[in-house]
Amino acid sequence: MKRAMKSFITVVALSLSLQAEEVYATFTVDAEQSANLAFDASGITKEVNYQIADTVKKGAVLASLHNEDAKATLDTAQTAMKYAQKDYERQLKVKDLIDAGEFDRYAYKYENAKDQLAYAQAKYEKTFLRAPFDGVIYDKDIEVGDTVSGMMLKTVFKIQSKRERKLILGFDQKYHKVVKVGQKFRYGVDGDSTVYTGTISKIYPFANSANRKIKAEVKAKDFVVGLFGEGYIQVPDSQK
Repeated sequence: MKRAMKSFITVVALSLSLQAEEVYATFTVDAEQSANLAFDASGITKEVNYQIADTVKKGAVLASLHNEDAKATLDTAQTAMKYAQKDYERQLKVKDLIDAGEFDRYAYKYENAKDQLAYAQAKYEKTFLRAPFDGVIYDKDIEVGDTVSGMMLKTVFKIQSKRERKLILGFDQKYHKVVKVGQKFRYGVDGDSTVYTGTISKIYPFANSANRKIKAEVKAKDFVVGLFGEGYIQVPDSQK
């Protein structure tokens, strides 16, 4: 692999030297989006709907807890809300004929019922763990019957974007004035002889004092997260 990467660097360096300065950079592959997911509630796991390598859509229920008590509380709040609203609407029709204090009591009861319903709905929703974006599950640590504690959050799913990737580049800080967003990056990935081309989409606004490197990002697709690679940023003569 080292011989292949050296050949790649030689080819890229020769081609770029004819038209621009090349800035050497190494990189690792990260997912464009990733998240560690945990329940924000306590209970016993009722269902686990997805496994490692499964593709999920945003909002999909990954797992759920036994929630009979939360559902009963929600049903009670819905009933209270329904009748509080009816009482309020009846009083609203005769508002000018009744005591203002009496009307306010009905208005308060209605507003309080709305708040209680919203609270019960939120508690019920916490018994479901949903995917925050379209992606693929790449780690799972939960099974049916497991105890979940909302007081001690534990990651039970890890999700990342399915295809979208970003290359996290590192280049020497001495090039901080010449490397810019929009410049081309020609690179190779460890274990792959193909020469790829991308575009600098972001440059981090600081230099790492430990290794004297500045980071940048290049959008990519379909690479395995965690792979390593290297290549050259093409700096036009006008920007030297």
